Amino acid sequence: MAHVSRKLSNAFEGALAGGGDPATSPLYIFGPFLKLIVVAGVAEVTFGASLWLVVLTIAMVSAMYRLVMVWVTDGSGGSGLSEEEFGSWAVKLNAGITFIEYTLTFLVSMAALVTFIADRFPVLNEHFLGLQIRVFVAIGLSVLTGWLVNRGPKVAAAAFGPATAAVLLLLWVMVFSTIWQYGFQLPTIDWQAFTAPYIGFTFGGFARILAVMTGIEVFANLVAAYDGPPAQKSRKAFGSLLIIMGTTAVAMLVVGPIIYQLADPLNPEVSVFTQTMDQLLPTPLPFIGTLVGVAVLLSASAASAQGLQNLFVGLRFRHYLPKFMGKRNQFGVADKPVWLEVGLAIVCFIAFGTHEETYLAIYAAGVFILLSMTGWAASKRLLRQLRHTFSVEQTAVLLGTILASFLTTGATIIIFEERFLEGAWTYLLFLPLLYAIFSYFRQHLGEPTAIEERLGHLIAGGSALATPDMGQGFAEVHPPRHILVPLDGSTLAEMALPVATQFANQFKTPITLFSVAETSTKASQKAYLDNLATRWQNGAQPIQTDCQSGPIAATIQLTAVAQNADLIIMSTHGRSGVQRLLLGSVAGQLVQQLTRPVLLLRGGEETAVLTQFQKILVTLDGSKYAERVLPYMLPIAQQFGSQLLLLTVPQPNAQETLGLKMNHYLESMVDFCQKQGVVAQAHYTGRDPAGTVIQLSQQENVDLIMLATHGRGGWQRLLLGSVADDVVRQASCPVFLVPIQEKRPLHRQFPLHRQRF
Repeated sequence: MAHVSRKLSNAFEGALAGGGDPATSPLYIFGPFLKLIVVAGVAEVTFGASLWLVVLTIAMVSAMYRLVMVWVTDGSGGSGLSEEEFGSWAVKLNAGITFIEYTLTFLVSMAALVTFIADRFPVLNEHFLGLQIRVFVAIGLSVLTGWLVNRGPKVAAAAFGPATAAVLLLLWVMVFSTIWQYGFQLPTIDWQAFTAPYIGFTFGGFARILAVMTGIEVFANLVAAYDGPPAQKSRKAFGSLLIIMGTTAVAMLVVGPIIYQLADPLNPEVSVFTQTMDQLLPTPLPFIGTLVGVAVLLSASAASAQGLQNLFVGLRFRHYLPKFMGKRNQFGVADKPVWLEVGLAIVCFIAFGTHEETYLAIYAAGVFILLSMTGWAASKRLLRQLRHTFSVEQTAVLLGTILASFLTTGATIIIFEERFLEGAWTYLLFLPLLYAIFSYFRQHLGEPTAIEERLGHLIAGGSALATPDMGQGFAEVHPPRHILVPLDGSTLAEMALPVATQFANQFKTPITLFSVAETSTKASQKAYLDNLATRWQNGAQPIQTDCQSGPIAATIQLTAVAQNADLIIMSTHGRSGVQRLLLGSVAGQLVQQLTRPVLLLRGGEETAVLTQFQKILVTLDGSKYAERVLPYMLPIAQQFGSQLLLLTVPQPNAQETLGLKMNHYLESMVDFCQKQGVVAQAHYTGRDPAGTVIQLSQQENVDLIMLATHGRGGWQRLLLGSVADDVVRQASCPVFLVPIQEKRPLHRQFPLHRQRF
């Protein structure tokens, strides 16, 4: 799948983004299919049976992929499900087949493209220097496509355009024109097609037509590129699949019989689809249809090259390939995989010609292997779920998935049997070879760390921002809706009020001034809070007050939960070391057990000064835990017009590949922020995390530091240290902390005494 530069908003947009490959399939599948059954003289019997068998398979496999889209929403699709169910060997096998498939997609699309051009200019079928002229055209277009793709996704998108929309329109024009001229006639099933004399041709035709499913996996890969929560993303992706595969199925059932009736599959000069267009559509629509076919097939070739770029980048970052194979050029894309694909295509065109049927069966065989693996992985998961909780509905789903698995597995066997000597044998050569290559480099380079593995997985999917595996990520933002300000009567604690009211005015949110007091002093403390509320009330946002008794830190946390306060703003002394551990700190205790973000203001003798948060420093390390800060970062930056400084401190003795991953990761973050109207800069620098944060914040005059915290406490905090702890003690600006631990019971009790916050 090509790099996703923005979120897809709806199913139709997704259909246009990912449907180029399957949408083109009706343009070239009928030639090999009709040639098989017409030459054998069995078309009258087997034609309808093969078509309806394909439609059944489309329906069953589409239903199966609906499950995949619900289970796997990170963009890895069927390969991700296979990895989860079968293990690491499935990753290498899938990567090997995917490499072969991308190359064959390029070959088939380019060959079909040249066929479409030759339909209008038969001179291309003549020979020059021992080769058909169409071979030279294919080579030239292959080089041009590779050059454009290697100049980056923006150039590629501008060059190839929304060709999928045009081919969808062409197919529906063909459908309505057929109905207008010939009526609505669906193919009929002759049950003799499943008897001994015909069944081989029925399933042989079925396997050839089933090439319409070669691009179905792309919609499972697209799930992560849609906007919204995972369930909504999966629904949109499935809607895209229905648009494309529904159009394909309707075109086959309605236009297919007319292609069979009007076209001559034995005519080597003109494809059957072009023959049908010429007789079915008025001038100049057939010629326009040819241009549309050429455009969308060129787009499909480019998409395969872009997919190969992302595949190699991901494999390189996950230590399955050497770094030079995924190295990015000045346009930000990996160019070597594309030239490798173009080179292989040129060799194949020279050696085997440019007729799509030469590569189509081999191409489909690999796709069916992937579809079969996905089907059996889905069946395995459904069976496990059924054993846990039995239901009739789930049993029916399991049976349908098993049927889809058998159909795709059967098609794989048929193609390998028929075309083994014609090229399918190459899978037995290339798959073990690629598997060995991936295994060698993985062993030689070593397994990546957890963060490296995650970053590699994100990059393999095409974007560091296109997956829900980022924790909460940018899928949802969290502007403050209710602010809690703990106070204890001291001037230090009151230093939080200017910033709290500033936030309240910016986000139009209420404030609660809160205090923990002994029963005997609750009345006076409540009066103190009411007086502060009156002083700071500016008529815009309401200021409420509350006073409770109990352990200070635990009571603050419980009150925040009870009042649904999603931000706590408070001042802190900033004690350090043993003094902090022995004397305690309400702020420290609170941070250890918080399930709500807290904005800490460093206390001191000076009076708090209002800040406009012009510069915000955000720490990230590539983990989903650090990314818990992201949903809070964006609304603050947008509201205050802040500039973001995204900081990652390199790990000690980190390999170069990790640095490249982190740079790619940060660049993706910067790119996304800028698309949201927020200026951002990436900083990959330093050695000591806390020291680097402090140093950069001082150099850049940062107004706010934002980071996630593990919430270590006690001896563990003193002995192991905490980046968040060190930053809070040393920072000269406010610090926004987001807890990463899950909500847990407040089992630890703290002594009730007048501690300073």
